[in-house]
Formats: sequence, C-alpha cells, structure tokens
Amino acid sequence: MNLATLGVWTFSLSLGLLTLLFILRIVLSWYPQIPLHQWPWCLVAWPTEPVLRPLRRVVPPLGGVDMTPVILVGVLSLAREMLLGQQGLITLALR
Repeated sequence: MNLATLGVWTFSLSLGLLTLLFILRIVLSWYPQIPLHQWPWCLVAWPTEPVLRPLRRVVPPLGGVDMTPVILVGVLSLAREMLLGQQGLITLALR
C-alpha cells in the first residue's frame, strides 16, 4: 500500500464517519428530550455541533424541523462521490 492509497483510504473513512455522525444526529433530533451534553449522546453532538451552528444561521428551521444535518449529509455524500467515487477526481488522478 503506497502513501497515496493510504491517504485516499483515510479521507474516505473520515467522510464516511462524518456522514454517519450526521445521520445519527438526524435520528437524535427526532427525540428532543435526549440530553445531548450527556454520555453517550455527547459523542455524536460534540463533533457535529461546530459545523451545524453556523449553518443554522443561514438555514432556518423548516416547520420547526432543523434541516441542517440533512443538508450536510447530502453535501458530504456528494463530495465523497465527486472525489472518491468510481469517476471521482481523486480516483481518476491516481490511475
């Protein structure tokens, strides 16, 4: 395994983990009584909140529902496909 492959694999894993955290954040938003500052919920809230907070200023709640995690899941999925997919920019550059 060369350094470029290791970098691509690490980047892909990071994007996948972020996507998973935002999906978990979407599920947690269905249960507003869950204290996000307590264990184990803080493991999802801590890394996602710094990204969600500025986006909430731009995208207001839609019908009382916070849409920012849904938007970020879409953006992360699109970025992963455009960069690391079968015809992704990084994938094609490494061939």
